[in-house]
Amino acid sequence: MRFIGILTIIAVRKPTFVDKLILNCAIVDDSTLQRLSIVRLIDNHPSLNLVAEYNNAIEAKMGLVTTDIDLVFLDIEMPILSGFDLLDDLTVKPQIIFVTGKTKYAFKAFDYDAVDYLRKPISKDRFLNAVHKAITLHKLKNDDGFDEEDFIFVKSNLKKRKVFLNELRYIEALGDYVRLVTEHDSLVVLSTMKAFEALLPTDRFLRIHKSYIVNLDKVERYNSKMIELDNQQLPLSRNRKAQLIEALTATMNR
Repeated sequence: MRFIGILTIIAVRKPTFVDKLILNCAIVDDSTLQRLSIVRLIDNHPSLNLVAEYNNAIEAKMGLVTTDIDLVFLDIEMPILSGFDLLDDLTVKPQIIFVTGKTKYAFKAFDYDAVDYLRKPISKDRFLNAVHKAITLHKLKNDDGFDEEDFIFVKSNLKKRKVFLNELRYIEALGDYVRLVTEHDSLVVLSTMKAFEALLPTDRFLRIHKSYIVNLDKVERYNSKMIELDNQQLPLSRNRKAQLIEALTATMNR
């Protein structure tokens, strides 16, 4: 997970269980009871397919090399090889959700780009949140895109806020900050326009000016100098007009 200022560059989805994506999963844990509890959670999730279980990291090391796995629920403290040792030995690493009874490994876990860090015993809500992060990251990595229920988390005034993409009207540069204007309110976030331009789906958002990114679905009118959203006008850079026309045409044909 990458951080720019205090904007968390991660998009997540509402836990509605409507994902068509299926992630192949493996469990690596030396505790039989813990593996059983994770199996139950996986079996009840429509976007997860349990492919393999391993009771130690040595077996997992051999199995993960020959098996197509998208997501691993990985214990840390295991005999002979720890979960960290296992990851150090893997050339190709799947997404990882660490599962452990201790919190002391949390910072080290995220050095391994972990999706999440779940503490035993695992609550259902925490499990679902972790899985939705994994699903979204998988989609972003594989260019599967966003949909109408997608949202991003941002931090504004020391609070984490959820912003639905279909409610986001435009983004405005404010020096070292940006302002997100939605259908309901506006939020000021310590970040850059470049960070948002890289994060937001290009088929739905376009940078029309050095200081503005607009939601294409909200554009009602435009001319050579500006665009109009309801009764609000935003400047349009001369060299962005052709891109705007092309993007709006593609939007109409979606």
